Amino acid sequence: MKAKKILSLAAVAVLSLGLVACGAKSGDNSSTSKSSSDEKVINIGATPSPHAEVLNEVVKPLLEKEGYTVNVKVFNDYVLPNKALNEGTLDANYFQHVPYLEEFNAQNNTKLTYTVKVHIEPMGVYSDKVKKVSDVKDGGIVAVPNDPTNESRALKILEKEGLIKLATGKELLNKNDIVENPKNLEIKELAAEQLPSALKDVDLDVINANYALQAKLNPAKDSIALESADSPYANIIAIKPENKDSEKIKALSKAVTSPEVKKFIEEKYNGAVIPSF
Repeated sequence: MKAKKILSLAAVAVLSLGLVACGAKSGDNSSTSKSSSDEKVINIGATPSPHAEVLNEVVKPLLEKEGYTVNVKVFNDYVLPNKALNEGTLDANYFQHVPYLEEFNAQNNTKLTYTVKVHIEPMGVYSDKVKKVSDVKDGGIVAVPNDPTNESRALKILEKEGLIKLATGKELLNKNDIVENPKNLEIKELAAEQLPSALKDVDLDVINANYALQAKLNPAKDSIALESADSPYANIIAIKPENKDSEKIKALSKAVTSPEVKKFIEEKYNGAVIPSF
C-alpha cells in the first residue's frame, strides 16, 4: 500500500509539472500575441486643427486598410502631447515644429525626435482694430505666444513689418530683445491657445495657424500680415528614438506624407496650411 501511495504521488507530481509546462507555453504565446497586437495599434496625439483633422479624415482610413487601429487623442495645449509621448502613452504626436521640439528637449531633459515634416502653418497677425499693421496706434497692445520658439517667430514678423527692431546674434528671442520700438508697443505674452480669445482686447494679435483655424480665422484670408512662405517651422511627426524603426511608425510616416494627405491639405485649407513634402 505504501509503495502504491508513493507511486500515486509521483504520478500526480509528473502530471502537475506537465500542466505547469503547458501553462507556461500558453502564457508565452499569449504574450507574443499581445505584443504582435500592440504593433498594429497606433496611439497618436494631436491638436484639433489641422492636425487631428488630417489624421482622422485621411491618415486613419489609409492605415486601417493596412490592418492598423489608429487612436487619435486630441490635446488643446503644446506641453501635454510631448509629456505623454515621453511617458509612452503615445506612440507619436503631430502638432509641433522642430525648433519647438528641440526647446522642449532642452528644457525637460528629454530626447524626443521626429520622422517626417508634414506641413507649414504660416503664423499671422490679426486685428479687430486696424486694417494694416502700420496703422497700429502708439502704445498699442500686441499679443504674442509665450513659448520661446513661437514668440521668436512672432517678433520676427513684427520686425519684418517695420514695427520693431530686434537684437542680432540670438536664436531665441523675447520681448526683452527688442532694441527699437518707435511706437512704444506693449508686448503681451500669452499661452498660444489663449491668443484667439484675446483678439478683441488687443490691437494686434499674432496667432499660430492651428489656433487661428480653430477660431475660424484663415491665415491666408483674415490676417493683415503673414509669415514668409519660406518659414522653417514645418510641423512634424514626433516620436521616441527607440521607436523610429518600428513598422507602425514607418507606416504612419508614409501615410501622413501620402498624395492623399497633400491633396486634402491643399483643398481644405486654401493656403492656410501648406504641405512640406
